[in-house]
Amino acid sequence: MNDVSFASLLTPEGRALLDEVRGTEPAQELAVATRLRREYPAELVSAALGQARLRQRAAAKFGAKDAERMFFTPHGVEQSTRTSVATYRAQRFRALGMRSVADLCCGIGGDAIALARAGIRVLAVDRDPTTVAVARANADALGLADLIEVREADVTEVDTAPYDAVFVDPARRGGRGRIFDPEAYSPPLSWAVAAALKAPLAALKIAPGIPHEAVPAEAEAEWISDGGDVKEAVLWFGTEPGLVRATLLPGPRELRGRGLPNPRVRPLGRYLYEPDGAVIRAHLVAEVADDLDGGLIDETIAYVTADELRPTPYATAYEITDQLPFNVKKLKALLREREVGTLTVKKRGSAVEPEELRRKVKPQGPNSATVFLTRVAGAPTMLVGAPARSATG
Repeated sequence: MNDVSFASLLTPEGRALLDEVRGTEPAQELAVATRLRREYPAELVSAALGQARLRQRAAAKFGAKDAERMFFTPHGVEQSTRTSVATYRAQRFRALGMRSVADLCCGIGGDAIALARAGIRVLAVDRDPTTVAVARANADALGLADLIEVREADVTEVDTAPYDAVFVDPARRGGRGRIFDPEAYSPPLSWAVAAALKAPLAALKIAPGIPHEAVPAEAEAEWISDGGDVKEAVLWFGTEPGLVRATLLPGPRELRGRGLPNPRVRPLGRYLYEPDGAVIRAHLVAEVADDLDGGLIDETIAYVTADELRPTPYATAYEITDQLPFNVKKLKALLREREVGTLTVKKRGSAVEPEELRRKVKPQGPNSATVFLTRVAGAPTMLVGAPARSATG
């Protein structure tokens, strides 16, 4: 989408066309496009149908109500922050006393919108003209233009001194896909850290896979999951340097690092706990094991085992009924005996793919089970069980 095609969508004719194509299913597009091109310019019809597709995709992140009013670019839908995560972060800025935030690399404005809805005045900056136009249109569409100033500029040249806090979301994708080296972000992580250290308070959004050794000593590191899926990591400056936390949404639920040593390895107990992904990324499995009076099944595997069932929001508990050495024939026989037709396969520390195992054992029957392909004390192992009742708190 270019500047001209996007600008055409903001005209009365473009908005009317957007209303007309709302909810168009992919299978209907050709027929709808053919019909509409008799009344509208072909380029405008293509832009409107493209925007309708993007709005449908964006509904999962932004909710249908907002997505139907907002504007998107393909990159913006992919890279923007999920509303639940952006809202949580905005509320944290607000709780820390921030009344104005410079949002650098603002993209289509997802975080700026959440900040403004929290009552925070926002300067939203991006260098791409189309992205800036989309962010400005979104602020208007959601009635937040009084709180959001959108500026087209190079973020490295923006004076953030007039603002209480800085938020930076560097681009982590390039022409060849995802970027793993923080110094290859745009702008580089080192520049973002330097900018953060100049501000009274700052937050830098980074990839959750960042090595812990790359986290600056001055930063608090937070890993965030939503509904069990790890979404991002954030480096906070001006809060609690050296703190590591895992935040689970909805909630939020917060697990703070206590500097514990690695958990002990112990024999498999009655229960197996699968820590949330944010807990694992934050290297806080030891804290979960300590809370559960448990240990690891293997020193390299992030599964915690314990003899008692204790409620925890930071891990999902399973009651284990069988422990088998890795043997597909034995597993198949066991599942047939138990009449298991609904099989959930999880793996950690195994090269076998869940779908491959499911094809081989051919589950049939009215019952369900969960199989873990993993290692116990270094040995390839299959654990069979089911989600424990009253396992979350």
